[in-house]
Amino acid sequence: GMKRVDVGAIALPEELPAQDILAVHEALERLEAEDPRKGQIVNLRFFAGLTTEETAKVLDISTRTVEREWRYTRAWLYDQLVN
Repeated sequence: GMKRVDVGAIALPEELPAQDILAVHEALERLEAEDPRKGQIVNLRFFAGLTTEETAKVLDISTRTVEREWRYTRAWLYDQLVN
């Protein structure tokens, strides 16, 4: 009963209704409580617009770790916001 979702295609629209912004904020708070580094990756990649390489350098982790956690986080946020 599961469906496959291309996490590379998951993106938030630039303009969201107020209730959607609140839902995103609350989901990010849950994510940061569960895993602060994943929250930092969202802030650096999505909100600050840093590249994978720049994010890795700021957090002093490998680019592969950023890529893996960014994929996971996008899927996690999608699940939180859609389901």
